[in-house]
Amino acid sequence: MNSLNGKMEVNGRDDLKQPLLQHLNGVAIDIPQQINDVGKKCRTVKFKIREIKCASCAASIESVLFNLNGIESATVSPLEGHAAVKYVPELVTAKKIRETIEEAGFPVDDFPEQDIAVCRLRIKGMMCTSCSESVERALQMADGVKNAVVGVALEEAKVYFDPNVTDADRIIEAIEDAGFGADLINSSNDVNKVQLKLEGIKSQEDVTFIQTFLESAQGINHVEMDLAENKVTVSYDPDLTGPRSIIQYIDGSSHDSKIYRASLFVTPRPRETERLQETRLYRNQFLVSCLFSVPVFLFSMVLPMLPTYGSWLDYKIHNMLTIGMLLRWILSTPVQFGVGRRFYVGSYYALKRKSANMDVLVALGTNAAYFYSVYIAIKAVTSDTFEGQDFFETSAMLISFILLGKYLEVIAKGKTSDALAKLTELAPDTAHLLTLNDDRTVLSEMEISTQLIQRNDIIKVLPGEKVAVDGIVIDGKSHVNESMITGEAKPISKRPGDKVIGGTMNENGCLLVKATHVGSETALSQIVQLVEAAQLARAPVQKLADQISKFFVPTVVVAAFITWLGWFIPGVARLYPKHWIPNVMDEFELALQFGISVLVVACPCALGLATPTAVMVATGKGASLGVLIKGGNALEKAHKVKTVIFDKTGTLTIGKPEVVSAVLFSHFSMEEFCEMVNAAEANSEHPIAKAVVKYAEKLLEKFGSHNEQVTEAKDFEVHIGAGVSGKVGDKTVLVGNKRLMQTFQIPVESAVDDYITENEQLARTCVLVAVDGKVAGAFAITDPVKPEARVVVSFLHSIGISSIMVTGDNWATATAIAKEVGIEKVVAETDPIGKADKIKELQLKGMTVAMVGDGINDSPALVAADVGMAIGAGTDVAIEAADIVLIKSNLEDVITAIHLSRKTISRIRLNYVWALGYNILAMPIAAGILYPFTGIRLPPWLAGACMAASSLSVVCSSLSLQSYKKPLHIKAP
Repeated sequence: MNSLNGKMEVNGRDDLKQPLLQHLNGVAIDIPQQINDVGKKCRTVKFKIREIKCASCAASIESVLFNLNGIESATVSPLEGHAAVKYVPELVTAKKIRETIEEAGFPVDDFPEQDIAVCRLRIKGMMCTSCSESVERALQMADGVKNAVVGVALEEAKVYFDPNVTDADRIIEAIEDAGFGADLINSSNDVNKVQLKLEGIKSQEDVTFIQTFLESAQGINHVEMDLAENKVTVSYDPDLTGPRSIIQYIDGSSHDSKIYRASLFVTPRPRETERLQETRLYRNQFLVSCLFSVPVFLFSMVLPMLPTYGSWLDYKIHNMLTIGMLLRWILSTPVQFGVGRRFYVGSYYALKRKSANMDVLVALGTNAAYFYSVYIAIKAVTSDTFEGQDFFETSAMLISFILLGKYLEVIAKGKTSDALAKLTELAPDTAHLLTLNDDRTVLSEMEISTQLIQRNDIIKVLPGEKVAVDGIVIDGKSHVNESMITGEAKPISKRPGDKVIGGTMNENGCLLVKATHVGSETALSQIVQLVEAAQLARAPVQKLADQISKFFVPTVVVAAFITWLGWFIPGVARLYPKHWIPNVMDEFELALQFGISVLVVACPCALGLATPTAVMVATGKGASLGVLIKGGNALEKAHKVKTVIFDKTGTLTIGKPEVVSAVLFSHFSMEEFCEMVNAAEANSEHPIAKAVVKYAEKLLEKFGSHNEQVTEAKDFEVHIGAGVSGKVGDKTVLVGNKRLMQTFQIPVESAVDDYITENEQLARTCVLVAVDGKVAGAFAITDPVKPEARVVVSFLHSIGISSIMVTGDNWATATAIAKEVGIEKVVAETDPIGKADKIKELQLKGMTVAMVGDGINDSPALVAADVGMAIGAGTDVAIEAADIVLIKSNLEDVITAIHLSRKTISRIRLNYVWALGYNILAMPIAAGILYPFTGIRLPPWLAGACMAASSLSVVCSSLSLQSYKKPLHIKAP
């Protein structure tokens, strides 16, 4: 089968070299390996040098390089001109190395223009799109930073930087200078890194010994010691060593009668810990504010309406200052300057970076209410005739309601990443490690942490246990439930040679599994990385919020000031009736109330959360269904799809060709015929060739002449898209299609032609075998259509999406398959580039095109399509060509991907309607547009509650996507 499932081999390193996550502009980033060499951080740069004519040229280049300070080693190949130079970045730059070689008279090619490193950071203190833009600006202005992407919903940043200029610590400092907190999640060289807790470390001498001891071990690349926590961080080569070997190595060490011990340093999951801390912070701040603001509310709103209980509040202490006013002042001050300090800090940093956010609005509104109330209180103390109304309850209650809203919002936002959290929790904590001898007898068994599993370890998986890592079954039979990874509900039978995925559930048998992919290389880890990257990427539809956020806060401040003037000046000029002004207020106070309400009712946060929260929930939900969507851009494109192009082999068909008949057109016996075919096809890797060989071997076994030693053809040659040829003994044998026969001018008789026509009408492919210039026989091969194919094509048609099939197979077979599945438009006998050209042709007509293929031969078409869907990815999810990865080989997931994208974009639009509609409606009401007609006005504290509810409602709207159900579910036969 031309499927990605076949890419994971026992020691499969090739598929691990492909980067899972790429640079935003589509450029793969190759991170140089960091090596620790006697305490110095070194880097290696590789390139090609031209015009090297002999070994002396290579020697002279090495000589001039060693004259540079900071060169650790330099190797130049005199044959091909390849060079590898290890250097210390603090002493010499890669640019200087290149210039030195060119000055010596040798041109340099394929030289990496700059080192690029990547780090992921958790950002604290972001509340809206304005905040994320401020962090991005601060990062992009930092020296050495090449690009930065910040996600407000995920609260993370991904930063691409030049490690020769800056590092993660300096990047964190730049973020903190902008007024936000930051913690390092991981850096690009964390892929094979382990943290160990050390025992027996008492002095610097012990630290030096352990560091030197580890650096001398095979496979250790870099060692970092932390004496304060007795911790060591080790970077290693997984092909040479692993965490368990490193621990055993340390445990076996001793120095001056001192014995050292090492164990895995277990860190709590940072995302959960920080989310919990943030939730507790808002909860505690809300409770503290309530401790003060509830009494303020009672003293200002409730007790004055109950003369029996509240008359004591009107008792005058000095002049016109009452007990009630003094108590409200005393109680509101801790809320304003203690609990509300976070708004002052946020406003300071926002204004410092010449931007404005929600903190600015809250600080302006609460300060206006508080300091006007202080003015009233001072006037009351100094005058025996002054009467005025304070608004201390406005500032205190406003802050309390905003904190309540943020507390509920943080809880709701935490639920948006539930799907991702469930994925990360799938891997078991422990596994049973076996030690086997050569005849597979178990010598020992021990329970270890899954983090200590190394490549090629043998793991025992008992019934009811989860598979610890990706691997291959070497013994045992069972059924494994892979629904948590692939969404496939039906348990899959596993036998020796079958692949298993870490995190899946073993049901009824005991399996021995050889680990092939561990740590960050496992399918589960790569899925988590892909989903995290998708949640970080911005959807194009979010540009609306980004544009609005730039002028939103200044516009609100101006609107609030105009509102205040609009009520104050007409009030003084007596342009509206006196009875509009409440008895306890004057014109200034009424205008101030309206102005503050406008300030605090506007909510930029709801706009900023409309897109990222929906994308977070949708990508997480998709991952749980086996549909990996690479971010908001893929979601937005997929919902516009009007045409789906299907590859045939492995996409519409099962992808496992089988020979259904074989005929002879010559004097050769079937036994001779099969032996010649076997010899000719022995070296071919094509699925059809393998099917032919398998069928021929079965026939030979039936004749009793099967031989383990297959005679291989001499002068073997592959004819791309046609077949193979070679010499078997003294005979020239060709095996392939009709095109191959025509190329070698071999006549195809009418009987052969009739056989071809008859089978092609039955959607079969014919393989002809010619011996010494004459067709000797033929095989008819079928690749069964997937049972769900017709239903999927019909469903797509019902929702207004047309289907086209493109294939390299012949027209007759392609037409028969298309007719069977209900596809009317067919493009046959085309190569991979031809498929891409067909997509471009449709795009020129204004169509949005999705391409569904197996991700190998269809890569050009997947890239050319508006939405590339790689189907049947199995355990290999590192597919760069596709926008959407369908883990199962089930066509109904094509519908799921398109339908989920439509639901998500619809939800994002609803979020925008609510967020924009809320602001458009709430601001006029807060400004008092209804007051002259109905007497209804929005007090500032209620306006603050409305603002908090706005953000919460948008997050809850996005959370509704968690209940998404697949529109089509076809039960397996």
